[in-house]
Amino acid sequence: MEEFKQILPVSALAEDKKVAFYKKTYTYLAFSVLLFVVVEYLFLQSEFIVNIGLQMIQGWTWLIVLGLFMLATNYAEKMALKSNDKTTHHIALFLYVIAEAFIFVPLIFIALQYTAATGTDVLSQAGIMTLALFTGLSAIVLMTKKDFSFLGSILTIGTFLAIGLIVAGMLFGFHLGLWFSVGMVVLASGSILYQTSNMVHKYHEEQYVAASLGLFASLMLLFWYIISIFMSE
Repeated sequence: MEEFKQILPVSALAEDKKVAFYKKTYTYLAFSVLLFVVVEYLFLQSEFIVNIGLQMIQGWTWLIVLGLFMLATNYAEKMALKSNDKTTHHIALFLYVIAEAFIFVPLIFIALQYTAATGTDVLSQAGIMTLALFTGLSAIVLMTKKDFSFLGSILTIGTFLAIGLIVAGMLFGFHLGLWFSVGMVVLASGSILYQTSNMVHKYHEEQYVAASLGLFASLMLLFWYIISIFMSE
């Protein structure tokens, strides 16, 4: 009987257990964001890491990095989801946050230079906008209890389409521009709905770390392209 209870989705739990699960999930999400900020700051203090990051975004290297990053995202989520070992869950989340911080190095560095040149604090503006959108989208799922699992296939198609556009841009030398970033914000918003829905309808009460990892991945994707939009103005 106990084993049966452990595989119940969060939506089937008693209200107090739901609240406890949500609290743990969003606490881990908050700690992940804090860790990301700290690691990002440390990375930016290293000229060596910054130079690697800036070299990373040139030509086909960036596409390879994005491909590896997507594989790492998928692997980390699966590792956290399939394993019942709490240590494995925490390692997956920690490594993923570190990887995110490294991927963000060139973008954050460029954003800081943009701020210095224009006086517009794009990181603060993008952070506020990202938090507002994330909170609103999460509230939609939590308040309506709607299952957004149908977005999974749409997000997969959208991701491959985005990769195709990136490849085409590299092959034919055209800039993807503002509307691509807007489209990616829409994709990231759909991912937040999907991941929040998974948190409610797919994960069980011991998988709060896996749930926070999925939410963190979507949050960072949204943050990336909102920064890109602010810098394109």
